[in-house]
Amino acid sequence: MHSQRVAVALSTLLALSSVPLLAKTPVAAAPGASATSCPAIPLAAADAGAVRAPSGADAWGGPRKADAATLSDRVASYSIDAELDPVKHTLRGKQQLSWRNRSAQPVCSVYVHLYLNGFDGPGSTFMTEQRASSSGFRSNVATKDGEYGYIRLDKVVQNGAPAKWSFVQPDGGPKTDRSVVRIDLPQPVAAGATTTLDIDFFDQLPRVVARTGYYGSFHLIAQWFPKIGVLELPGERGATAPRWNAHEFHLHSEFFADFGSYDVRLTVPKDYTVGATGQQVGTPATKAGKTTHRYVQHDVHDFAWTADKRYAKPLVKTWQGPRGPVEVKVLYTPDYASNAEPVLQATIDSLDYFSKTLGPYPYKTATAVVPPYGADEAGGMEYPTFFTADSTKMVEPGSIGRWMLDFVTVHEFGHGYFYGILASNEFEEPMLDEGMNEYWDQRMMTARRQDLALERPWTRWLGIGTRLAPFDMERLGASLSDPADPLGRNSWARLSSGSYGTVYSRTATAMRQIEMLVGTPAMERAMKLYYERWKFRHPSLADLREALAEGTGKPAIVNGAFDAYFYGTGRTDDRIESLSSREVLPLPGYHEYKGKPVLVDGKAIDKAIEKRRKAWKDKHPEAKDGEGAFPYRTVVVVRRDAIKPPQTLRINFADGSHRDFAVTSQDSWQRFVVTTRAKATSAQLDPQGLLRMDASRLNDSRTLESQPAAARRWFGDFTALLQSFFALLATI
Repeated sequence: MHSQRVAVALSTLLALSSVPLLAKTPVAAAPGASATSCPAIPLAAADAGAVRAPSGADAWGGPRKADAATLSDRVASYSIDAELDPVKHTLRGKQQLSWRNRSAQPVCSVYVHLYLNGFDGPGSTFMTEQRASSSGFRSNVATKDGEYGYIRLDKVVQNGAPAKWSFVQPDGGPKTDRSVVRIDLPQPVAAGATTTLDIDFFDQLPRVVARTGYYGSFHLIAQWFPKIGVLELPGERGATAPRWNAHEFHLHSEFFADFGSYDVRLTVPKDYTVGATGQQVGTPATKAGKTTHRYVQHDVHDFAWTADKRYAKPLVKTWQGPRGPVEVKVLYTPDYASNAEPVLQATIDSLDYFSKTLGPYPYKTATAVVPPYGADEAGGMEYPTFFTADSTKMVEPGSIGRWMLDFVTVHEFGHGYFYGILASNEFEEPMLDEGMNEYWDQRMMTARRQDLALERPWTRWLGIGTRLAPFDMERLGASLSDPADPLGRNSWARLSSGSYGTVYSRTATAMRQIEMLVGTPAMERAMKLYYERWKFRHPSLADLREALAEGTGKPAIVNGAFDAYFYGTGRTDDRIESLSSREVLPLPGYHEYKGKPVLVDGKAIDKAIEKRRKAWKDKHPEAKDGEGAFPYRTVVVVRRDAIKPPQTLRINFADGSHRDFAVTSQDSWQRFVVTTRAKATSAQLDPQGLLRMDASRLNDSRTLESQPAAARRWFGDFTALLQSFFALLATI
């Protein structure tokens, strides 16, 4: 009987494999609407991204004014009631979604994200891409039987009338992907009008994977409710006509949504502790062994929460910010109690740094979660006013584990600015969040003087190990010698997961180079301008470029870097090809003397050279090697590949002096010849370390007396090996 049931189930599954799961009846035109009165609004193309045209001055309603009634132009707001079953790891929810049509035309269909369906089985875009990826996602935890997750729409009603829906694949993914649904409305939404959808939904949470799910009693509940896409208008992020921006849930994509308000009631067993986006309102109400917590937050574009019966008493502290007090809270289980204080302090330090360098933190809460043992996949993720940190047993200052704990906290908090407040499109231009955040985080780590110590107690005893400055560490993982994709490309159309990873490190390195070339004060002015102009407005890559060009006053440097690295796959590799420095000695042959040619043979020349050297030595007894009676002719050849930014060649001489030369040729090589009283000892490209994008620094210098390049190369390889080795040790 068992085998028969399996056979019947399999045949039914195969019969349904070509039919969208959960789909309702075939989609029809909305009642009362015709194709002419309510024209279809297209979806953003799968290759959208790397926007070159700046957004209009009035995009997203224009810059937010200081006296505006709200921080953001609230477009989509949610009122949600949800109840968690922590045993079955399910959630039942009722949601009222209010959405305003910002366009000048009626809207008859809306697009909604159902992110949890990325984990419903092998047919999703997320899992299809995961199988095709050589490295998968993060730790690549396998999803086993009984550990899948999904979200189900049970009801969608507009003004009492049921709506019809069907699944779509905007990016051409598999027809079995159900992460985006089109809802055809019974009544069109007029231009400028607001509509409300009443939605009942059901979640089966997955075993914690890729930012969400459960492990034991721990629940991180994210991407959990039906979430409307973004209707972009002409002049916004490269759009030339109204378009829906609602991409499938890809392996490496994250999120993009409108700002609004969230009023969420969460019901859990009474012995569970809850943490969430926003502020808790009122006293939690307990009835029949269950407690309902209410959280409210305005001017955000997402909501996530956590619940666990094992959480210890939260660690709470108040930070006095420029806009009033901020409650900083850390949730943790007893197994990682030692992590709570470092995470709290790093969060407070981040609040201070980001408020000073970009703009004041605009919210009243900041909640950090230390994931428990076994739930590593839940760590390192950001949501408005709420994020998950790392967890480690190594909390000693200076240890690798402590460095990671601090950095992940800084990084996830920093997303609150780049993902949260600036709210760029992480589907299409992930470097605006991941890369720009990484850059600003490493500036903070640099200001903290917090290098990565690649050593352990036993390596210190052996006298080995090294330290990596934050931006030097970024260079190691930036694939500078062989970039596969432009940094501005979308998150999924990339050569590999490794290429996507360079969105972090290569962006940070490119931005650091721009900063070094324009000067730190100019970069800080430009970043404050970018934040002030685009907070709560969804900037594009072109909008960042324009703000940096204007704010630094160095558009040529900014535009050159963006063309090379953000819109292209430019590679820089300047190197010292050769160095020679030889005495300029008199040579035998005919020489002019009193108007007549006189033959001077080799013996006479040698005798004259010896005599002059002796006289010079007698007069300069303290002279160094490389200083003498005759001048030296130094020749340096610089080779240049691919992108050739202006830079400096420095030639050092035996008398302690040096001379700098501008390297500006756009040819593949440039020769420098100089005659001086002292012999050259070495040649160095980029002596001030401005060009962070140079593929290899090991060939940027050369000496005459010895060739340390090989030693430096071995040391560089050893450092990279140590980095990988100690990173592995820190995880076991």
